[in-house]
Amino acid sequence: MVRSAPRHDRDAGGPADVLAAKAALRDEVWSAMQAAKVARFPGAPGRIPNFTGAEKAAERLRGLPAWQAALTIKANPDSAQLPVRQRALEDGKTVYMAVPRLAEREPFFALDPDHLDQPPRKAASISGASRSARRVMLDELSPVDLVVMGCVAAGEDGARLGKGGGFADLEYALASAAGLIGPHTVTVTTVHEIQLRPAGEIPLTTHDVALDFIVTPDRVIDCRPGRAARPPAAIDWDNLTDEKIAAIPLLSALRR
Repeated sequence: MVRSAPRHDRDAGGPADVLAAKAALRDEVWSAMQAAKVARFPGAPGRIPNFTGAEKAAERLRGLPAWQAALTIKANPDSAQLPVRQRALEDGKTVYMAVPRLAEREPFFALDPDHLDQPPRKAASISGASRSARRVMLDELSPVDLVVMGCVAAGEDGARLGKGGGFADLEYALASAAGLIGPHTVTVTTVHEIQLRPAGEIPLTTHDVALDFIVTPDRVIDCRPGRAARPPAAIDWDNLTDEKIAAIPLLSALRR
């Protein structure tokens, strides 16, 4: 049984039945990871879960042509993707990482591999980024070649399930609106095999961003074949609560 976990979707907008279905699936995945003992400290519930084999998945991602061609990467700040951020810096890529919950006036960390005052593994952590990275506004970012997204679950059709706060999709929409993400920007995630779900199982809303590649410690899943073209991402103001807008300075400024 999963112990009580914080609900990150308490201020999420969208149909109640879809939100409930997503919450149930999160609990199912967290329970499965706990039972299989593949969730690393501090556990899976309420998180983008760190998982056994995260380093191996990051190495497998490193072999993709899309990774090798990318100069600039936007990545989530969760522990599960720390090995990915570390390898990006080791490979000379610039890494943009959101400040958790976009809660600052300058909501992104910019990590320049040529200007780090600590090793890439430390610099790629949230605490390390707070020391090594510049904090920047959205309009200070350069165009992004590859987006790394954290997942609680990932569907073989490219559907993605996060913690419920909607921040990854919101970051993507903001960057897209600013011209930093375009139709050729590649989206990827790294997950454990237990986090995979068959096509059509993960419920979707209009603002959910699709994945191009899912990378596990054992394989790469190309989600693009047979999938419709990804529509341009946009901020879905109708599904943003006043509470969330007020908590994110960048959204508050855009709404004025």
